[in-house]
Amino acid sequence: MLCEHLSPTRRAVLGASGALFAWAFMPRFAHAAGGRDPRFVTIILRGALDGLTAVPPIGDPDYEALRQQSAMRIDGDNPALPLDGFFALHPSMRNFQRLFRAGQAAVVHASGTAYRERSHFDGQDVLESGFPSPGHVETGWLNRLLEGLPAGERVAPGATERVRGLSVGTTAALVIRGKAPVLGWAPSILKPADGDLTPRLADLYGQKDPVLARLLQEGIDTGKIASGIDIKARGGPGDPNGMEQMARGAARLIAHPEGPRVAALAFEGWDTHAQETDRLAKLLTGLDNALAAFEQELGPVWKDTAILVATEFGRTARINGTEGTDHGTGTTAFLAGGAIRGGRVITDWPGLKEAQLRDGRDLAATTDLRAIIKGVATDLLGANNGHLRDVVFPGSESVQATKGLIV
Repeated sequence: MLCEHLSPTRRAVLGASGALFAWAFMPRFAHAAGGRDPRFVTIILRGALDGLTAVPPIGDPDYEALRQQSAMRIDGDNPALPLDGFFALHPSMRNFQRLFRAGQAAVVHASGTAYRERSHFDGQDVLESGFPSPGHVETGWLNRLLEGLPAGERVAPGATERVRGLSVGTTAALVIRGKAPVLGWAPSILKPADGDLTPRLADLYGQKDPVLARLLQEGIDTGKIASGIDIKARGGPGDPNGMEQMARGAARLIAHPEGPRVAALAFEGWDTHAQETDRLAKLLTGLDNALAAFEQELGPVWKDTAILVATEFGRTARINGTEGTDHGTGTTAFLAGGAIRGGRVITDWPGLKEAQLRDGRDLAATTDLRAIIKGVATDLLGANNGHLRDVVFPGSESVQATKGLIV
């Protein structure tokens, strides 16, 4: 199958990147149930995750026949990690299993957006824009969510700008693009500048260009907060090392008392048409280490954090001729964080019999991802139901928020 490859340049021309504003303008959320100062992180897996491999339904009687030699088991070599007796977890996700057992992680299986075709480009558009159909690439649902959140105490009285979001990566993901100001950060892959370069530039800009001087200082302040990340083993957003670096830096920034409270990251490379077993083991290791990095770096604020991991659609229930899977429908989303009421797999399981598969080939999507996001946004961030229905996810009137996701 021919797949669309979305370069950062192609995405960049379709929507405006988030603006960079000063740390001093960071507001806190007004909503603070039980004194909570919440954080919300969205991780986009671009390429379509195979949920039947990430979280295999080992208790479904039709699973092994569908997956044949690729079927996972909880015994033998490299066994899957047990979750609840019916579902297991890919062996590369031991950190997630630990969080699951501690009640701080959950799986949302047989889930998906409103999109039912097989184009990566359109599927990612729907996932990140929040609209029920493709063609809406100006703003993302996370940025529109930020716009409608109740404002809290400003860190700097009299400040005129309000920064609430963090975009991690060289290009802002569509999900966080929009009118709400966003801070941008990406792990540095360049040799650090000489010690005297920064003050010389600051002095020059201070005399000639106050705007550039302010932006330079913001970049310096941001870099200091996210500093100390080991970049000897460099990698991009499709590499396990790169995923962990991005997560570690993001966590340090949102853990900062005056930092943003909402962040978006995008990990690449999940389009597993061939040799899926080895590729997913590597990718899921990167995702698992990224979640562990968030837990470690967030420290005390982990207890008030929710992380959503989502992808544009799933993959076919059957393995193809190149030991991979093709574009499908239902997939798996993950929730993690101390604020998550975890230790469970959330699903209306559709089954894997021929008659239960969508078009005879796909896991059916029975849980709307928008319901999950609405539930987290309402109970963790204090989002308004009307704003979620009309602005964040237009056309989602019939999609009710999933309750009980937050502790």
